[in-house]
Amino acid sequence: MVGVTVDSSQAAQLSSAKNPMIKYMLKKRENHARTQDADYSHVFRRKTRFELFRLSAIAMAIEFAYAAETSFVSPILLQIGINHEHMSMAWGLSPLIGFFVSPLLGSISDRCKLRWGRRRPIISLLSLGILCGLILVPYGKDLGVWLGDVGHNYTNASQLNGTASMELTGVEAGSTASNFKYAVILTILGMVLLDFDADTCQTPARTYLLDMCVPEEQPKALTMFTLFAGFGGTIGYGIGGIDWETTHIGAFLGGNIPTVFSLVTIIFVVCYLITITTFREIPLKLIERDELLRPLSDVAIKKELKKNNNAIYYIQETTTLELQMANDLTASEPIQGYQNSYIPALTDKLKVQDLETQSEADPPVSLRAYLKSIFIMPHSMRMLALTNLFCWMGHVTYCLYFTDFVGEAVFGGDPTAPPKSEALLLYEEGVRFGCWGMSIYAFSCSIYSLSVTKLMKWFGTKAVYISGMVYYGIGMLILGLWPTKWGVLVFSTSAGILYGTLFTMPFILVANYHAKNCFRVHNGETVPLKQARGLGTDVAIISSMVFIAQLIVSVSVGPLVAWMETTCAILYASTFLSFAAAIAAMFVLYV
Repeated sequence: MVGVTVDSSQAAQLSSAKNPMIKYMLKKRENHARTQDADYSHVFRRKTRFELFRLSAIAMAIEFAYAAETSFVSPILLQIGINHEHMSMAWGLSPLIGFFVSPLLGSISDRCKLRWGRRRPIISLLSLGILCGLILVPYGKDLGVWLGDVGHNYTNASQLNGTASMELTGVEAGSTASNFKYAVILTILGMVLLDFDADTCQTPARTYLLDMCVPEEQPKALTMFTLFAGFGGTIGYGIGGIDWETTHIGAFLGGNIPTVFSLVTIIFVVCYLITITTFREIPLKLIERDELLRPLSDVAIKKELKKNNNAIYYIQETTTLELQMANDLTASEPIQGYQNSYIPALTDKLKVQDLETQSEADPPVSLRAYLKSIFIMPHSMRMLALTNLFCWMGHVTYCLYFTDFVGEAVFGGDPTAPPKSEALLLYEEGVRFGCWGMSIYAFSCSIYSLSVTKLMKWFGTKAVYISGMVYYGIGMLILGLWPTKWGVLVFSTSAGILYGTLFTMPFILVANYHAKNCFRVHNGETVPLKQARGLGTDVAIISSMVFIAQLIVSVSVGPLVAWMETTCAILYASTFLSFAAAIAAMFVLYV
């Protein structure tokens, strides 16, 4: 069955931000939260742009780290003697761990009872892992030499076999087997820490953002999150595109790669501190004990309507509370942003009893129930997860191997050539040029994120979601068929469109599923979900698709490149996967 479109964001519908009942309940919670031992009133009010910037700074930090990783890890591994097939398999270690650990961390964050909050402790733990990765990846080779690695020993082939002297041509010209045993271990360890923690940290960071925002501003907040992620990637890849060896900074820090990672580390720490100190979280113990400290939900609104005997409140600009009879709000009028189904008239005794049953406070949900929800999902979540999986597979294929593709297919270089050889210099030039292409991709992601919510209003969520995948597939296909410098710069924008889609659309849908308690629609009506589901868990499930995607890609791209004997195979695979994602997106439930 093709996904049913519900609540298509028509302009004529009533906005939840203007609904008097919603305004009254939020104001009531805001005043109550201000009277606690610590002031938590910020959770129930709208945020300024500067506050949204602070909440989104961690996304910029993560993208800085991710830019350095995707630009240089593959070239680093190739240059210490790992071939394409084994290098590709090394990328599979991180997602193998992340697939199991990421949803678990999401569930733990939903149930974390630390006074510091639920999301920030997890963010801090993962940020520490990112810092360790940022140290090990650029300095793994130097640490390996310090521990006893010999490194490459390029010799003339005539010295090996005692025959006449032969001309050296790359690795075929008599390079002995490299000895980078410790360097390989340390670099791969750093890669796993950096890749796993950067991907996983996005989940609690995004959930922290959603927790701090009222439902009607969550799409705007996610757009800001994506904007800063793209901005971070733009600068991060731009830093990688500069030849630092010709600068005083590069000479002082030891070359291109150490300079890039040192700058990224400093920026990451600053952005982390900006986000982690933005707002205090309400501890879970307080949320469970005090109903007025819980997020505003559909059940709470129904309970308030029943409790006040058909009366609702509204707040004037002077913040004075006044009474207004319920006939000003028709019984058939939905409260947008909190539910999408019919609100029954309160005069119907049977429906009053239904509301009374629904409004009973739910008991605290156990960690076991949250873990169970990872494997038993409603159809809407399964289809959204499948779509996100195909999207990530297409994007990860581009992201992890793009600079290698540019260095080999576009510039004709060889990462295994001897030091200072023309083939190696061409490859390194291609890697830097690929960084500029990826900087353009990140910049286009930022620009696209500014317009995605408007596009959703004009064309609908479904059309925008699918068109982003199709455009990416077409761009990768053209670049794969004609690998040129101008193509690298022009068609990298299609990757930015897909990344902006990945960062925004699935999480808007998940937030709407939870805010409206709408995971299934039958005959145009919402079917109540009996299963307990946590927002952090579901965000983690959708985010963890990147790990499955990377695992599949890591074990398949190497053999694919070896079979086709060209790195253009990377872009052909991206094309196929993006079209598969577009087909799956047709069956997603759009709320």
